[in-house]
Amino acid sequence: MKLDARDLDILRVLSTEGRITKADLAARVGLSASPCWERLKKLEQAGIIEGYNARFNLRKLGPHVTVFVAAELADHTPASFRAFEDSVQHYDEITACWALGGGFDYLLQIVTTDIDAYQRLIDELLESRIGLARYFTYIVTKPVKAPAGPPLEMILGGDA
Repeated sequence: MKLDARDLDILRVLSTEGRITKADLAARVGLSASPCWERLKKLEQAGIIEGYNARFNLRKLGPHVTVFVAAELADHTPASFRAFEDSVQHYDEITACWALGGGFDYLLQIVTTDIDAYQRLIDELLESRIGLARYFTYIVTKPVKAPAGPPLEMILGGDA
């Protein structure tokens, strides 16, 4: 799908204001409601917009710990990667997982109630024999920058 300036304006607004009303979105990007709605639907149907999410202040919800884990698999076959990737889908505590190029195979983001719960999860992953050979734990001590909208101008080469 070829994106034009209005599509990019829609993406910019939604990247930081996902709850904006369709009428307000249309006004912000200089369109009437119907054309804006049509563009929004096309962006969703093309898979450019994958969903709408809320950010939570976990400290206000209760005790928790966020941990990043650099993981290395014992075996580097396509089947091993698939098995690991399929397995992590079953753990709600694993809130994000990225395959990496370079030193480690995966970076996992884990959110649990405490370090004991994190260790129980790691023990379960190791016992499940999903191919985890080594892992390195990095405990988040404080959030510094929350996820924000992507740098569209940079991604699209300055044409945005």
